[in-house]
Amino acid sequence: MDQPITTRTRDSPTYNIRILSGNANRNLAEKIAARLGVQLEPCILETFSDGELNIRIENNVRGADVFIIQPTCPQVNNNLMELLLLIHTLKLSSAKRITAIVPYFGYARQDRKTKPRVPISASAVAQLIEKMGPNRVVTVDLHCGQIQGFFHQIPVDNLFAEIEFINYLQKKDFPLANTVIVSPDAGGVNRARRVADKLGASSVVTILKRRAAANQIEQMQIVGDVNGSYCIIVDDMIDTAGTLCAAANLLRENGALKVFACATHGIFSGPAIDRLNASVLEEICVTDSIPQEKNVETCSRLIVLSLVPLLSQTILHLHEEKSLTMLFDEK
Repeated sequence: MDQPITTRTRDSPTYNIRILSGNANRNLAEKIAARLGVQLEPCILETFSDGELNIRIENNVRGADVFIIQPTCPQVNNNLMELLLLIHTLKLSSAKRITAIVPYFGYARQDRKTKPRVPISASAVAQLIEKMGPNRVVTVDLHCGQIQGFFHQIPVDNLFAEIEFINYLQKKDFPLANTVIVSPDAGGVNRARRVADKLGASSVVTILKRRAAANQIEQMQIVGDVNGSYCIIVDDMIDTAGTLCAAANLLRENGALKVFACATHGIFSGPAIDRLNASVLEEICVTDSIPQEKNVETCSRLIVLSLVPLLSQTILHLHEEKSLTMLFDEK
């Protein structure tokens, strides 16, 4: 007599957490898997001689709840293509649910048309990811929160890493009555205000800037008083560090006692590390959304805080169908 066919449900033994990683930040994925008490899924990620990617997931993932850990950091295009093909492979392999964990979302700065005949690249990337068919996307500190609206068919959770910075800064014992949180541009004021409220800082200061071109600042101006204060610049990313170092110099020129910087994503392209080493900044705190092992060796002021607790908790909540509100509450 044939055995009855059992319908796979979320209570099925096959519906368990499976962690998969591309090459973008394998170390982060391994730490997340270890914290969750699971093994990182073995996966072949090779490149053919002509540059094409060769991907193969070794284990059966049918009916599983799969989480891909893959920031689209430099090399941006290769890592993005890996993410797309990993999602596609899991769809073809009958995974029950696929969640793309993209700690750093590449192309996020190209979120609107600023000139004629230019693409809205962030929208194009969102459409590419969505077309592959994941059930959900999770990211951390998007450069522009409205990018979530570029995804039309699937939910997107934008987590905030500021709690990691706040926990670190509280251990520094800053005189809060004399501590100022600095937003390096008008768009980051809400982020700076959240950090100031949670840290208990005295005020929020904004730096207005006029760009001559990408990564080139023509003029900067402080809105607020920083004389005799400890200043903490809070931003979502550091790229070439030109703007950050110029902002730090401006704060010191206006009487700041010490200047620190916190940014979720440390891209550190081009002359960034050399600029930071020569800057007036006391410390630069970033997360491990992008691998920082080499940068830590060449910049003694660089402090790396881990997203492992935040992302592990997120994965657990999603798997158990619990709310994520406590993980990215803006209050």
